[in-house]
Amino acid sequence: MKYLHEFRNSRQAQALVQSIHRVTTRPWTMMEVCGGQTHSIIRNGIDQLLPDNLELVHGPGCPVCVTPVKVIDRAIAIAAQPEVMFCSFGDMLRVPGTTGDLLQARAAGADVRIVYSPLDAVTLAKKHPDRQVVFLAIGFETTAPANAMAVKLARQLGLTNFSLLVSHVRVPPALRALMTAPDHRVQGFLAAGHVCTVMGWQEYLPIVAQYEVPIVVTGFEPLDVLEGIRRLVTLLESGQSCVENAYDRAVVDQGNKLAQATIREVFQTTDCEWRGLGVIPQSGWCLADAYADFDADKRFDVSEVQSEESTICRSGEVLCGLIKPYECAAFGHQCTPETPLGATMVSSEGACAAYYLYGRHEKPRGSIV
Repeated sequence: MKYLHEFRNSRQAQALVQSIHRVTTRPWTMMEVCGGQTHSIIRNGIDQLLPDNLELVHGPGCPVCVTPVKVIDRAIAIAAQPEVMFCSFGDMLRVPGTTGDLLQARAAGADVRIVYSPLDAVTLAKKHPDRQVVFLAIGFETTAPANAMAVKLARQLGLTNFSLLVSHVRVPPALRALMTAPDHRVQGFLAAGHVCTVMGWQEYLPIVAQYEVPIVVTGFEPLDVLEGIRRLVTLLESGQSCVENAYDRAVVDQGNKLAQATIREVFQTTDCEWRGLGVIPQSGWCLADAYADFDADKRFDVSEVQSEESTICRSGEVLCGLIKPYECAAFGHQCTPETPLGATMVSSEGACAAYYLYGRHEKPRGSIV
C-alpha cells in the first residue's frame, strides 16, 4: 500500500536495529506514550530485537485505557434514561465500569449506538429532535478538534438535544506526573506523532528543560518506531536533553493552529482523573463556560454515581509503565478479551490486548538478537 510499505521494509528495519545495537552502551529505559506504537512494537517484535540493556515500557497512551471508571459509570447511567440516545465509538462499549459496560446497558434496553464520528451524533440529534443525543467525547489532543467542531455545529444548527459527556486528557501534564512519581524509571520518551500533528512539539520543551529528559516525536509504522528509538538512544548516550521530530512528514513545530484555536474556543483546561495516575492538575479539558449548555454531566446530573475499580486488575500499573501485562496475575486467566477486567484488555490500543493478541503471555527469556 502506498506510503505504508515504505515504512515496513525489513532490510531497512534490520539496518536500524544494528544501528541501535552499535550506539547502545549502557542500560536505558524509555517509554512510548501511544497505544498505536505499543501495538506496532509488540506485533512486529521490535522489543525483542533490541539490546538486552534497552527496555521499552508502555505508558498511558491509549485514550480508552486512561478513561476512569467513573466516566464509564456515568455514561451507563445516562444511557439508561429513556429519552437518551447514547453515541460512542465502538471500543468504549466493552470497557468495564463498576458493575457493567455500555454493551450490557444496550442489551438491557438502552439506546446505545456506535458512531464513527461525533458529527454522526450531531446528525442523529437533527433527525431525532424528540431524543436527547449524547456523545461520549474521550481521547487526547488528537480527537479534541472534531469533538469541538461537533459542539460548534450543534450550536449553529440550533440543536438543544445534543450534548457531550467529556473525558478529554492532555499528554504534557501526564508526562510531568510520570516524571515526578517517586517510583518512576523512565529516562526518555517516544511521543505520539498524531498528538503532535495537532499540538506541535514545542509544548514538550519545558518538560525537557525541567526534567532533563529527551523526547523524540515519531510515528507508528515499524521503521518510524525504530528510527525514534535510534534517535532517543543516541540522545541518551550523548547526555542531550532536547526534543527531536522524527515524524516530520506529518508534524511541524507549531502544530495545527486552526485546530488549536477551535479547541481553545470550545474547551477549557481542568483538573482531570486518569486511570492509574489519579487526578493530574490541568491535565484535561472540559467544555468552556460559553458552551456549558452542551455538557451532559450538567444536563443529566449523574455526578453522584458511585464507582469502584477492580481489586485484582493491575491495569493502572501497566499504564504507568511499572509492570508489563504478564506480571498481572489476572492476565490471560480472569482477564481476557472475552472477559476483560480493565480497559487495557478491551481497547484496540491497549497494552494488555496487544500482549494477549500476539502471544506475550510470559516474560521473554532473552533477546533474540
